[in-house]
Amino acid sequence: MPVYIYQNPKTKQVIELVQSIHDSHEYADESGLKWNRIFTVPQVGIDTKLDAFSTQKEFAEKTKNKKDNVGHLWDRSKELSEKRKSKFGEDKLKTKYLENWSKKRKGRKPPPTLL
Repeated sequence: MPVYIYQNPKTKQVIELVQSIHDSHEYADESGLKWNRIFTVPQVGIDTKLDAFSTQKEFAEKTKNKKDNVGHLWDRSKELSEKRKSKFGEDKLKTKYLENWSKKRKGRKPPPTLL
């Protein structure tokens, strides 16, 4: 259940209350004094950073609910590849992918668009 924040208008004391989303979001103390509700920016954790060393499954899982088109996904994939290359001198995932691509096509070299 969400936490709601209220402030005493006289003493400026702040309290946090856990309330249902269906409750009326008001608070009054024992003396009947109505406290002011404080509105804050929601603190939501969003996966904005992708791990350059994640698996294909993890990449797909983190990007499936985002409203990116294929071009954005290619750009993200390229950025992650560049991170791996800068850290190790080569992108081992890309190298492995290109080797498998070539094997499936009886030794044919990949087109420049894949390089």
